[in-house]
Amino acid sequence: MKFVIQNVLNASVSVDQKIVGQINQGYVVFIGISNDDNEETANKMIQKMLNLRIFQDENGKTNLSLEQISGELLLISQFTLYADCKHGNRPSFIKAGKPEHAQKLYNYIIEQCKMKVPNVQTGIFGADMKVSLTNDGPFTIVLDSTEIFGI
Repeated sequence: MKFVIQNVLNASVSVDQKIVGQINQGYVVFIGISNDDNEETANKMIQKMLNLRIFQDENGKTNLSLEQISGELLLISQFTLYADCKHGNRPSFIKAGKPEHAQKLYNYIIEQCKMKVPNVQTGIFGADMKVSLTNDGPFTIVLDSTEIFGI
């Protein structure tokens, strides 16, 4: 599982020119799911993401978590995080989770986050989405369950 986390001042996602999710300060999280991922992996990734201290405190140090700033979440499914570009110039996506599996796990991640964060917004799984955001910093973190947890 891969999370690309962007610390944002605001963000929105649109489908067919209609905003389907919008947040103020918090995280935009692009979520890539493989066939090897499961709820245990998701729980570990969610916990790691929510406990990151990457917001500035009163001294300008990255020392505050999402909860400490009353931050919001915009969760976007993105199978292209599993692009394999080793051969040729056209990426392969065979490492990305099958749609049924990935959607089920994506929905699980959303529900788990909603239990911990007051405002959780989402894109639409499988849709052609347009994401607009103001990255603060810019500050972007990549969490890869294989690298962090060995799973």
